Amino acid sequence: EFTMLELYQAYASYVEVMDLTEAMIRDVAQNVLGRTALTWDGQDIDVGPAFRRWRMEDAVLEMNPEIRREELRDREAMAAHAKRLHVQVKPTYGWGKLLLEIFEKTVEATLIQPTFITDHPMEVSPLARESDTDKGMTDRFELFVCGKELANGFSELNDPEDQAARFRAQVDAKDAGDDEAMHFDADYIRALETGLPPTGGLG
Repeated sequence: EFTMLELYQAYASYVEVMDLTEAMIRDVAQNVLGRTALTWDGQDIDVGPAFRRWRMEDAVLEMNPEIRREELRDREAMAAHAKRLHVQVKPTYGWGKLLLEIFEKTVEATLIQPTFITDHPMEVSPLARESDTDKGMTDRFELFVCGKELANGFSELNDPEDQAARFRAQVDAKDAGDDEAMHFDADYIRALETGLPPTGGLG
């Protein structure tokens, strides 16, 4: 039998997983190479300083000054920006998917030094917990170095009804032609319903 405090402590939030990921990379570099500065793909990288933590929306705004903050969650405005940037727009894409597509087109390759991109749209994060303070966004990060994604982590969603609805939305997206959408995982929903322990994801 666990107290509420013990159950809370068993849950790894995405911030804790980010901290763990950063510390692990720094420690491995120091223990294997004896230093934190290294060269990768012709780029000078230093994993010693604190990794940048940058919200996806803020990154897109900084790299795309023609996009206004109030347009970020406006599907039609984002579709227009995506088309201008020669980003594919499918009828099933909501503002969240369009934000991700614009991020991948205009920001991702610029992330040379270690950078955590946080606060991903719920539409493209079917396993991540929705933010308590920013509806439509999730407690999720991806780590980029040299323009490449190295890690993906999040505060895991552990509400079976919410997760089932997210899976159904993914199935609809897959049926509409989204190759990256997930299938409905009935076994996972059953595990959540019967008490899957809280977890933190990192892949």
